[in-house]
Amino acid sequence: MLVDSPPEQRAETAPAPPTRRAIRAFGLLVSVVILVLVALASIAIGAKALSMGQVWHGLFQDSGTYGDVVVADRLSRTVLGLLAGAALGLSGAVLQALTRNPLADPGLLGINAGASAAVVTAITFFGVTSLSGYVWFAFAGAAAVGALVWFLGGSRGATPVRLALAGTAISAALYGYLQAVMIMDDAALARMRFWTVGSLASASNAAILQVLPFLAVGTVLALTLARPLNAMEMGDDTAKALGANLNRTRALAMLSATVLCGAATAACGPIVFVGLMVPHVVRSFTGPDLRWILPYATILSPVLLLGADVIGRVVARPAELQVGIITAIIGGPVFIYLVRRRRTAQL
Repeated sequence: MLVDSPPEQRAETAPAPPTRRAIRAFGLLVSVVILVLVALASIAIGAKALSMGQVWHGLFQDSGTYGDVVVADRLSRTVLGLLAGAALGLSGAVLQALTRNPLADPGLLGINAGASAAVVTAITFFGVTSLSGYVWFAFAGAAAVGALVWFLGGSRGATPVRLALAGTAISAALYGYLQAVMIMDDAALARMRFWTVGSLASASNAAILQVLPFLAVGTVLALTLARPLNAMEMGDDTAKALGANLNRTRALAMLSATVLCGAATAACGPIVFVGLMVPHVVRSFTGPDLRWILPYATILSPVLLLGADVIGRVVARPAELQVGIITAIIGGPVFIYLVRRRRTAQL
């Protein structure tokens, strides 16, 4: 259901009083501290627990010992979790603003479906078996679907409703194709089973370097859209009066969300609830101002993703549960609670 901002919430997009700005800034600093602590926990906790001294030695005094090798391996996993979490949270916040729907996420516009369909195509028809190959196919599939949704949604006359309907229709078609191919190809089914649940276990420096340029461009683009998206939340007529270019803002928002989610999905698989839940939670204490929502979502989304990854390694030790399973288990009940709260944050 698409919702619009109540007048009293729209007013909050105006500059906040100094005290409120100071509280928000302090909260952002606290969020950074929490993220650092969770990142350290991600490196220290696993099938073999490491002390903080061992983590420090592996990070800054690497001498090739077994503990240092473990730290280096977990560091790649942690860095990928930081990047993917930030990308998913930021893309979710942008899509929620774009569609004026607090329940929107990358799946709403078919981005996850496009990446998944491209990966199963690469496996079945092109014999791709490595993560480095998946990355480019998944990103291309996400980008192609993002462009198709924009075209079918009306291009220059795109509206939130048209974009959501186009994304839903394309997702249904692509998931039908995905299931058909996987049923007919046992090899594709075996390989896709791991990728589709979402995991950080296959993290590598090569995968990080492949997606890093896309994540950097998408992040910068998304953060620069905070003001025009704020104007659009007050209605198209008001946004035009304030000088916002609606078509350009919507096109750039679609582009940034597609690049961010496509790159994250390519590297980790489709991880659910991060891009949906974190921006929604952030909005409940920052208000609807995207100048605060976007930075908070960028910092707190990796906290959720890395925290879920640590939980997955602890509850099934010495094996592990994929992070996509943990985020679904955590995100479902929490999100239901948030939706049923008396004061649910609106856009």
